[in-house]
Amino acid sequence: MITRTAVDKAKAMAEKFPVIVFTGPRQSGKTTLAKMSFPTYRYVSLENPQNLEFALTDPRGFLAIYDRYVIIDEVQNAPELFSYIQQIVDESNIPGHYILSGSQNFLLLEKITQSLAGRVYLMELLPLNHSEISQVKETTIEEELFAGSYPRLYNMQIAPKDFHPGYIKTYVERDVRTILNVQDIKVFRKLLSLLAHYAGQQFNASEIAKKLNIDSKTVQRWMSILETSYIAFTLEPWHTNLPKRVVKTPKLYFYDTGLLCYLLGIKSQDEITTSSYKGAIFENYVLLEIMKSQNAQGNQLNYYYWRDSNQNEIDLLIADGKKLHCFEMKASLTVRSEHIKALHYLDEFISDYQLMHHMVNYFDETQNRTNETIVSWKDIGNYPKINI
Repeated sequence: MITRTAVDKAKAMAEKFPVIVFTGPRQSGKTTLAKMSFPTYRYVSLENPQNLEFALTDPRGFLAIYDRYVIIDEVQNAPELFSYIQQIVDESNIPGHYILSGSQNFLLLEKITQSLAGRVYLMELLPLNHSEISQVKETTIEEELFAGSYPRLYNMQIAPKDFHPGYIKTYVERDVRTILNVQDIKVFRKLLSLLAHYAGQQFNASEIAKKLNIDSKTVQRWMSILETSYIAFTLEPWHTNLPKRVVKTPKLYFYDTGLLCYLLGIKSQDEITTSSYKGAIFENYVLLEIMKSQNAQGNQLNYYYWRDSNQNEIDLLIADGKKLHCFEMKASLTVRSEHIKALHYLDEFISDYQLMHHMVNYFDETQNRTNETIVSWKDIGNYPKINI
């Protein structure tokens, strides 16, 4: 079994908060992490119809049985429980009283905000990072880009072509039908496929709506479901007082490059090498590796990109106190002078931050240079070095 890097943080927070909540994509390993972190706790899943009916019809009776030191999975299915849990933990004041888990981020966070604010530590678990995958398998960068990082692929040795279609149909389409009551699922499938072609690019709802012959509000509404279902997300532009006209449209990314490759119609890892989407897929991968690493440490960071009206761009910016980490991602084994130049584009304009420069590519080893770090794709989970 793969040991998740978030275990230590989860255990530490359970000594301080009465409620720990794991949220994240379906099949990202939340249940496994909960059981791995708290092996002596009882476990109950609200995906089980009998358990769910009990929780919905008799929440007091349910929590009388599952009174403490229990993992309650898919807890968003019984939102009535949250107010009762609030009363229980307020009276008991026991650290690690409940471990809760859920996949529909909007429904879960809404109830937490209403009932458990100040009593809960929220931990977002994304699928496996490279260091976790390497526990069970040595991989190439192309293999990880193509397969993605859902644990079942590696624990059960499932081929990507056998996993991703079912994931979309079983989870994504079900969430869409449940939350939005979308009847014409064919149009939604077209939207999903079209969005994949915008990965790493600016998200323009009106432009996408025209291509699908639907209104932009529908695109925005469906995009919100993809975000709450942990399929896709947007990266906001960095707003500063620079003497430059900057782009203010967010960029689109996916939470798993394997799903992205499937939606792009890429059939094998060999196809990535010649694909016109190679750079976008790699950029998406690097962003995810950083997010996974920081989440596991409990660092809730804001991620941005920057682009001006002349198309000068820095792929990723992360503010860390008075440091500003700048990233350039290139799916290449070559570091060109123009790439380095682009990485330093903001240097002359920003004086209130210490700029840290990171170039991520296909190198097998990280190089610490005088003015920048050339980061191997294998090491990106360790960069940037952030202490919060």
